[in-house]
Amino acid sequence: MQETPANPAHRARLYIKASGIFFLCLTVGLFFWSQNKHSSSKVPARMVWIPGGTFNMGSSIATDVKHKEEGPAHTVTIRGFWMDETEVTNAQFQKFINATGYVTDAEKDLSAKDFPNAPAEFLKGGSLIFQHTKGVDPYQCGTSGDLPWWKFTPGATWRQPEGPQSNINDRMDHPVICLTWKDVHAYTEWAGKRLPTEAEWEFAARGGLKDKPYVWGDEENPNGKYMANYWQGNFPDVDTGKDGFTQVAPVKSFPANGYGLYDMSGNVWEMCEDWYHPDFYKVSSSDNPRGPALGYDPEKTGFGEHVIRGGSWLCDEGYCFRYRPSARQGLDTLTSTNHVGFRCVADGPVPNKK
Repeated sequence: MQETPANPAHRARLYIKASGIFFLCLTVGLFFWSQNKHSSSKVPARMVWIPGGTFNMGSSIATDVKHKEEGPAHTVTIRGFWMDETEVTNAQFQKFINATGYVTDAEKDLSAKDFPNAPAEFLKGGSLIFQHTKGVDPYQCGTSGDLPWWKFTPGATWRQPEGPQSNINDRMDHPVICLTWKDVHAYTEWAGKRLPTEAEWEFAARGGLKDKPYVWGDEENPNGKYMANYWQGNFPDVDTGKDGFTQVAPVKSFPANGYGLYDMSGNVWEMCEDWYHPDFYKVSSSDNPRGPALGYDPEKTGFGEHVIRGGSWLCDEGYCFRYRPSARQGLDTLTSTNHVGFRCVADGPVPNKK
């Protein structure tokens, strides 16, 4: 018999179909609502969205021996990501320590069994600390090896960055220093973040500017103004402090770049995820490059070096001159110093357009 609207079976089928459509629409609506809510709630605190894009990485004029690792310049494309607006501070690292009880490498002695050839004094927990040094021509010392202005200092840790007689009581807004690669990774894992790749770091440092020599543009000191914390004077003896500082400065002491990132030039070097090799740009891919498979190991330590970027308060215009966005060098995985820190990045939702 043909069904009519008055037929109970037909009404039941219509009810079932209507209910199905209703719940389907409800499910889809809740999904998109939850996605938007999730997206908004997941916008990381004190982080800046870096939109990604294509840029010229490195330098086409890095022809001198000291900076040849910056070339050849090559086109690279990266995806968007979030980046800490500042280097990780002592206050932020203190929260990590309080939550986890983590002990950094510089706070622990090394084992003579693991390092049988190391002098006993170098097995003590500590870091390499810069010492003002007179009567030295840095150009005769090279850029690696036994540099006389670096002194291994037992007891120099993130809590006591110049050694046991120092502290960070009035430096909680300074970048945390005296950390190793392992220490930094422990923090990033706890924070649910990661280190930037070298390509991500340089793209972010340029702040949307194209092929400029400095993070802020063409001139080193526009209108006579210092734009970053680096060395002025006779390195490694006297830093005149014309920029306002003769040591590590508090974060946000200088203007942010075009993306709203502070201290991408000078202050402290920043660790990147990639292994370092001076010739990597000759073989680098163009799409989200991730660095070589193994780290450069000029000192034959067996541990290799990771990339550090941005230069530091110890970089001067002559000997170092690495407070530029294309500048790069390596740092041994086991080494902690008082001129290297880090900032984190995170993969997350694209921010909602306002």
